[in-house]
Amino acid sequence: MFFTDERTQFFRPLTGKYREQIAECLRLLHERLYSSHADYGESLRREQILDLFSEALERAPLLEGEEEGRFNSNREQAGWILNQLVENGWLKRDKDEASFQSTYPFSRSGRLFTQTLAEVDGRSVRTRHRNTRNTLNALSAFLERGEVYDLLDAYEHSERIIADFTDIIAELEERKRELVREVEAQQLVQQASDQFFDFMEKRFQPDVAIRLSADSVEKHRERIQRTIEKIRRKQNKWKASAERELRRLAPELVVSDEGSVLWHLLDSIDSRMRNASEIMLPSLRRTLQGFTRRADIIIRQLSYVHSQKHNDIVGLCRELSELDDASFNQRLAAAGDAMAGLKLGLVDPAHNRLREQRQKRPVRSRITELSAPDAATRHELLLQQLLEKAFNINNRALRDYLREALGASRRIDSRDLPVNNAGDLLALSHVIELGSADHAETGFRLRLERTEPITGEHYFTRRDGFLLELEHDDDTNSP
Repeated sequence: MFFTDERTQFFRPLTGKYREQIAECLRLLHERLYSSHADYGESLRREQILDLFSEALERAPLLEGEEEGRFNSNREQAGWILNQLVENGWLKRDKDEASFQSTYPFSRSGRLFTQTLAEVDGRSVRTRHRNTRNTLNALSAFLERGEVYDLLDAYEHSERIIADFTDIIAELEERKRELVREVEAQQLVQQASDQFFDFMEKRFQPDVAIRLSADSVEKHRERIQRTIEKIRRKQNKWKASAERELRRLAPELVVSDEGSVLWHLLDSIDSRMRNASEIMLPSLRRTLQGFTRRADIIIRQLSYVHSQKHNDIVGLCRELSELDDASFNQRLAAAGDAMAGLKLGLVDPAHNRLREQRQKRPVRSRITELSAPDAATRHELLLQQLLEKAFNINNRALRDYLREALGASRRIDSRDLPVNNAGDLLALSHVIELGSADHAETGFRLRLERTEPITGEHYFTRRDGFLLELEHDDDTNSP
């Protein structure tokens, strides 16, 4: 039980009239003992505690209804607060047998609750966005070394991932309410915008932005799942040793003799990563979007109201229309005199910025009339067309060439193919293509049989020899 012995009225110091001052004393003492300013080799004695509490009382404001005249000095109130904290279990009184002096360290419960107060106050630096990577690193260390402490660390870090998401979502909602409340109370554009940009620079960029990008659970979730699968595929002897160590070091995790503590931890980590990725991260994005949208709407509205404060044209016209002619002319003459004056002022150099101007790309939209080509151009185009036609050969030309060479027979040697012109020479160099499957599909089936190579010709130094035999003469139906 918690509320036993000296902890029977543990929270009494934080429920009275001086609760804010006592909370400030606890936060300052925690910072003195456990922060970077702490001197871990020295325990604080009563005089040091009273000096520290007196400093905290100077910082802490008085709440409404508190009596300012109850204590003669801050040191007297510091002594009373010290006695309250010792009596209710926040601090302990340890006596040094050698020096016969008492020291006042935190009790375990007092230190844990004071740590929460210090974190809520926001003075300590806490990298909330590191828990996802810490989970992955601890799992990888457990996979490599097999130490169950690494697995327990991964289990603890994965639990903090959900808690950190909940904290930042609650903080965003609170910031949104504070923004609306401050605007409604003061109607100050500058203060509202300063609060918004202060949050974006000091809170969003160092923590939330990293959580949504570099340390996103979506980014590390797949690697964590792969690491868990590798742990599950470990040898049975390795897993049995880890199971025994877990049951010995963390008996509170043992639910039954049949259930595996190792499997329970791995399943819990996997489930937390899935919930963080599929539930908490989208919720954080929606909350952040709502916060920025609300801030944008409020700042825009206040800017509009502020800009229209001295620009009531309709009201001014209504007021002038109700005046008589003399007053109307007098008002206009006074306004003309005020506007006719010359006002000389210095320009703020910070407002002068040299901007690089982009050169506009000229667009020529005029339609140019093309003249007729000259004789040399026409001659060059004609030669180009003739050359393209001269070296162009198609399937029909090949079949016609072979058909004329065969005549009435069905077989011919490639060395007997005639060459009467340039077209026959091109057809001779491509005639073996007639044996391909494409020509067979059209009904022109040609069987090729290799013979001795052909040498000593006028047009070719050396070419392969083939015996060409037409199997089915369906040339009349072929294209």
